[in-house]
Amino acid sequence: MQRDHRAALIRNLATSIILFEKCKTTVARAKAVRPIVEDLISKAKNKEPREAIRQINQIVFDKNATRKLLEVLKVRYADRTGGYTRVVKMGHRNGDAAQVVQIQLV
Repeated sequence: MQRDHRAALIRNLATSIILFEKCKTTVARAKAVRPIVEDLISKAKNKEPREAIRQINQIVFDKNATRKLLEVLKVRYADRTGGYTRVVKMGHRNGDAAQVVQIQLV
């Protein structure tokens, strides 16, 4: 059950990054979600639209995220070959002193 929970957390985080273009989280979660987001943008750019929609909908939870990938982000990153995300250190969290970062789209 723990693996299902982690997968859902990563998928939710990827959906939030696509919709809001930035998200505050811990370093470990940012490292886990970064390749997912990069892959989603690459799929939106390089695949045929029907195939891209099918593959993207398997990962993201919101249809608006799929729409944004195909209509906005595909055009924005048309000339970029990779490196769509940036991780910026924000400091430490008060409760448990975990390092907090902001992962954002470039």
